[in-house]
Amino acid sequence: MKKNIPVLVANNPWLKEVDSIIPRCAIDNLENAYIGFFNKLGSKPKFKKYSSIASYRTSCIRGAYKDKEYQNIKVDLVNKTIKLPKLSEIKIRGCRNLESFNKRIINVTVEREAGKYYAKVLVSEFIEIPHFIPSVNMVGIDLGVKTLMTTSNGEKIDNIQKQLAKYEHKLKGLNRWLARSEKGSKNRQKIITKIQRLYEKIRNAKKFYNHLMINKILKENDVVFLEDLKTKEMIENGASSLARKISNSNFSDIINKFKYKASRLGKKVYQVDTYYASSQICSSCGKKNGKVKDLNVRKWECPKCHSLNDRDINASINILDKGMELYFKDFDKEMKLYLERLNKELNLI
Repeated sequence: MKKNIPVLVANNPWLKEVDSIIPRCAIDNLENAYIGFFNKLGSKPKFKKYSSIASYRTSCIRGAYKDKEYQNIKVDLVNKTIKLPKLSEIKIRGCRNLESFNKRIINVTVEREAGKYYAKVLVSEFIEIPHFIPSVNMVGIDLGVKTLMTTSNGEKIDNIQKQLAKYEHKLKGLNRWLARSEKGSKNRQKIITKIQRLYEKIRNAKKFYNHLMINKILKENDVVFLEDLKTKEMIENGASSLARKISNSNFSDIINKFKYKASRLGKKVYQVDTYYASSQICSSCGKKNGKVKDLNVRKWECPKCHSLNDRDINASINILDKGMELYFKDFDKEMKLYLERLNKELNLI
């Protein structure tokens, strides 16, 4: 398909208005979409409407001439500008409070969202990951709808959804306004932009809150144990009200953030089996109580040892106990490999 691009440009002069790399990146995206489709990782690619295309990606091309290096993408954080192909220098803001930008640029994705334009710069960077040091600081975490995270230490982190209720009230009003507006009118587009900005606020608030809570937990602990939740199945099989709350809680996003943050800090994250009945097992005596499957049961008494269990705290303690079995199995494997390497080195000496 890339071989046909010169013919397409000759027949469609408007293709010269954009960077020559953009059509090639679009073809790469199409290839990745078909690979995902054939590997049953997504649906079949569909044709995009012109109005729905709100982003493009371009790669960084480098070259050298007379002992000078050149590249088509430049980021200057001192003067707060970015230079992109076919565009002059554009003023930027944000940049995550970085003071310099000496990283190797791979590509840039420009997106239009809620009337704003964002440039996502992908860079190649060397990150030194500290070695993992076995520690007693371990924590089990139970993810939930009512309480977002409950730790085995007894700490409960509330869901931010309560604070976002005011935005949801505004969304209802704007959606009613949108339903009454005339299709294709300028007023309708203004309402759509307002809705997009409100969704952006909600999304950013959730991201910030999740980052804040996860950073706090990883700062205090070296090993974190979570449930291996199948969020998609939970949403599809659950009741509509519960499915909506699960979707708003972003469990998958929280788990992914725990994993990549822990890997950079030299810490570890383990996930216990999906079907492990952490909420039904008494953390004191190990007795399984099938009567507490109902989510409305928040506290229950063990029929065997008569201990009073808080549903979420009890589940987080069970996740910690089950996760420690995985941790020690992994630790034994690492120790065996370490001893084998040590014996080989000693034999060489």
